[in-house]
Amino acid sequence: MENAKRAEMTQMTRLLEAANRGDQQAAAELLPMVYEELRCLAAAKMAQERPGHTLDATGLVHEAYIKLVGDRGFNDRHHFFRVAAEAMRQILVDRAR
Repeated sequence: MENAKRAEMTQMTRLLEAANRGDQQAAAELLPMVYEELRCLAAAKMAQERPGHTLDATGLVHEAYIKLVGDRGFNDRHHFFRVAAEAMRQILVDRAR
């Protein structure tokens, strides 16, 4: 099990690097690998928002992903998710304005 997780993390790092170089195929392959974790992160962020917000967790994931892929480099998957959380926070702040 540990080897499978390590292989997935290595594959994700490769895809992040390729997506950061502008490889659209890599970006497309990356999304299914990170989607569920991004969705959980977005749901947690949305739970802290006021009721009746015009954005839902799915929309937040999609907006954050667009900002993330191809926009900057990531050191590893942990860095990617930290930046994703910050992007989600920025999107919510912008929406609140």
